[in-house]
Amino acid sequence: MGRTALIVIDMLNTYKHEDAEVLVQSVRKALPGVKALLKRARDADAPVVYVNDNFGRWRSDHGEILDAALSGPRADLVEPIAPDEESLFVVKARHSVFYETPLAYLLGQLGATRVVLCGQVTEQCVLYSALDAHIRHLDVVVALDAIAHIDGDLAGAALRMMQRNMAAELRPSGEITFEDARSD
Repeated sequence: MGRTALIVIDMLNTYKHEDAEVLVQSVRKALPGVKALLKRARDADAPVVYVNDNFGRWRSDHGEILDAALSGPRADLVEPIAPDEESLFVVKARHSVFYETPLAYLLGQLGATRVVLCGQVTEQCVLYSALDAHIRHLDVVVALDAIAHIDGDLAGAALRMMQRNMAAELRPSGEITFEDARSD
């Protein structure tokens, strides 16, 4: 059995964009679920990989992205889920966490065959990442209470697509386990 990796999508955000105010409301609801998943994954020694947009800053690295988010107007949404020293980090430029990133290679090196997706935005980055994980033959779990959306109707449709077309498991964070992470 392969390992399970927790993928935290775009949670290191400055919230200085067009849909920020709508998104912030949903992120506040998702934050406890993200925190619970981070704790559970870290307690099980499961890989935790933050995959984050670089916001068009082509010279940025994970430290700069985190610093920008922590100095932004919504640092209160970033600090509770900030990466620890063991967390891994991948920079992305488009919606999918896999598109032209080394994530697939990294997951292979880690022996991960199952990914738990949390973060933002359900109807965009989470959806496209679930599809790309599925076509790479990874088992996909989406943490229902640890994802944020901009448009609730589109998010609902995206979740149905992930479940139906990508065989994704949709579960609350409290039902997601990482035990297999220890058995490699």
